[in-house]
Amino acid sequence: MAALNRLNARFCATVTKPGRHADGGNLYLRVDAAGSARWVFMWVREGRQREAGLGARECVSLAQARELAARMRESLAKGIDPLEARAAERRAIAARVSFGQAADALLASKERVWRNEKHRAQWRMTLENYAAPLRALPVVDISTQDVLRVLEPIWTTKPETASRLRGRIEAVIDSARVAGHIDDRAPNPARWGGHLEMLLAKPTKLSRGHHAAMRYKDVPAFFARLRLARGVAARALELIILTAARTGETLGARWDEFDLDNAVWTIPADRMKAAREHRIPLSAAALALIRTLAGANSARRFSRASGLRSRSRTRRCSWRSAGSARRASPPL
Repeated sequence: MAALNRLNARFCATVTKPGRHADGGNLYLRVDAAGSARWVFMWVREGRQREAGLGARECVSLAQARELAARMRESLAKGIDPLEARAAERRAIAARVSFGQAADALLASKERVWRNEKHRAQWRMTLENYAAPLRALPVVDISTQDVLRVLEPIWTTKPETASRLRGRIEAVIDSARVAGHIDDRAPNPARWGGHLEMLLAKPTKLSRGHHAAMRYKDVPAFFARLRLARGVAARALELIILTAARTGETLGARWDEFDLDNAVWTIPADRMKAAREHRIPLSAAALALIRTLAGANSARRFSRASGLRSRSRTRRCSWRSAGSARRASPPL
C-alpha cells in the first residue's frame, strides 16, 4: 500500500489543478476542470475499479476524509465491499425511519418558508389523516400497493384532494431519499408519470366553478345593511369592500401601515402573496372607517385591536355575512 497522509490541509483547501491528488490508502482528492473538488475512495474488486464519493472538500475536511477512508479499508480487509457496506448501513437506518417521521421532517423544513396558513394546514392534514395507514411503515418499505391503498378510496370521490395527496406522498419519499434513508436508485412508488398513471384514471379537474358574485347594483344596499351589523367581522368586511384587499391582508393589518394624512395603506412585502410591497389609496369612506376603529383601539394589530379571538373566527363571520347578503340579493 502506498504511503498514507501524503497531502496537507492547506494544499487540499487551495488546489485547483484538475485531476486526482492521492493522499494514500486509496483516498484521493478529485478536482474537476471548474476547480471544484471532492473526496473519493477507489479500489479494485474482481478486476473492476470501484469508487465511493466521500463528499465535497468544502463539507468534508482532510481529517474527516481520512477517517472515512480508514473505515472503508477496514471493510475491504474483511472482504466486504465498501459500497455494499454503506448501502446496508443506510438500509438499517431507513428501517428505523417511518413514513410518518419522514413526513414530519419534510413539514418542519417547509413550514419555515410557507407563508400561507391554509396551505400549511392542508399539507399536514392530508399527510396525517389521509396518509395515516402509511405513517407507521418504514419509509424504505413503502410500495406501490401501499400508496394505492391510500389513494384509491378517494381517487374518484375527492379527485383534487387525492391528486394533491399523491404529490405530497411523492415529496415525502423523495425527501427521505435525499436524506439517505432510501437508495438513490430505488424508484418512487408514488410517482405519476410512467407509473401510477398506468393504474389510476387521469385526475379530473375541479369543476365546481367560481363562487357566485353579487351584482354591482346590489352592493350599495348590502353595504348599508352591513354598516348596521355589530362586531369587528362586519367592519373587516367593510374594509375589504372599500379597498379590494385580500381577507388575510385585512385581518393581519397593523396600525402603522395606515398613513391617514396621505390616505394610503401600505402593506409590506412580507404580508403580500406576491412578496412585493402593495400601496392602496384610501377613499373617504375607508378613511372614516379606519379612524373610527383607531379611535376605539390602540393595539398594534388591526384584528387584535378589535378584540378578536382568532383570525379564523373573523373569516367565518365575515364570509357568513357576505353569504347571507348573496342569498338575500335578487337572482341573476
